[in-house]
Amino acid sequence: MNNTKIILFAAILFCFASGCNAQSSTNSLQLIETIPLQNVSGRIDHLSVDKKNNLVFVAALGNNSVEVVDLKNKKVIHSIKDLHEPQGIAFIPENNSLVVANSDNGECDVFNADTFQKINSISLGDDADNVRYNAADKKIYVGYGNGGIAIIDEATFKLVTEIKLLGHPESFQIDKSSKKIFVNIPDKKQIDVIDLTQNKIVAQWKINEASANFPMALDEINHRLFIGCRHPSKLLVLDTENGKTISSLEIDSDTDDIFYNTSAKEIYVSCGSGYVDVFSQPDADRYTSNGRIKTNAGARTSLFIPELHQLIIAAPAHLGSDAQLIIYKTK
Repeated sequence: MNNTKIILFAAILFCFASGCNAQSSTNSLQLIETIPLQNVSGRIDHLSVDKKNNLVFVAALGNNSVEVVDLKNKKVIHSIKDLHEPQGIAFIPENNSLVVANSDNGECDVFNADTFQKINSISLGDDADNVRYNAADKKIYVGYGNGGIAIIDEATFKLVTEIKLLGHPESFQIDKSSKKIFVNIPDKKQIDVIDLTQNKIVAQWKINEASANFPMALDEINHRLFIGCRHPSKLLVLDTENGKTISSLEIDSDTDDIFYNTSAKEIYVSCGSGYVDVFSQPDADRYTSNGRIKTNAGARTSLFIPELHQLIIAAPAHLGSDAQLIIYKTK
């Protein structure tokens, strides 16, 4: 065997030994830190951030708690316990509060973000889920039950109104410029479009390419909506002005969060199969794979913090390992 063949053979052995894979890496995401979430068991749902104090709030659904993580000191500093399957979560900087939506009892709890004491609770009846805050209109939006978006006043935490839907809402995004909400309704294989000036549904877009449309992200500038589907595993790119599909891309399985990086023109798709898929956006009509990063099994929820250039992946406890936050540097 000549020297060239020996070198080539050694390189192949190294790749197999180290688990390297050309499709399992991307230069746009760099692992910088892992923070253990000790004593947290079960499924982890969504996350939110207090950017001023570098705190991340983790809805630990299976643990019935919200974990408060100090990013600067890289540790959990508090745990809000005795919740009821917390799913959605949103930090409200204007009044330093934390809104937590509970699936089990349908309660939307409000906590003081300094003392972590409960200061209010809004009953939504059933399966309170994703939470969004719109600083422009000072309203909190919560998806819940068999079909509804609750609108809550940010100052009083009182229920303002409810918009009825035909199925349980999963992820939804607020388009501030058009004053619309785009809502994933997986039971109906569709996206409902809500006009916030009328507080009613003005369009319903059927999804034909795939089903189980759970996560969603929005590129407000280019009028593009990113939809994660589980059956089959697809990332769909839709035109927000007419609902037409612009692109359909293969992703890994069991996705539950998508984020769009405006400055880098990248989309991050976190998948429970243990990968983050990364896509580049050369322009509004073209999308290409930029590789994928191996994370942990079940790590399907995430949080992108543009100001810190960080993507945080929530990984549940697995095979004797603690639950953890896996932090990547983005472009």
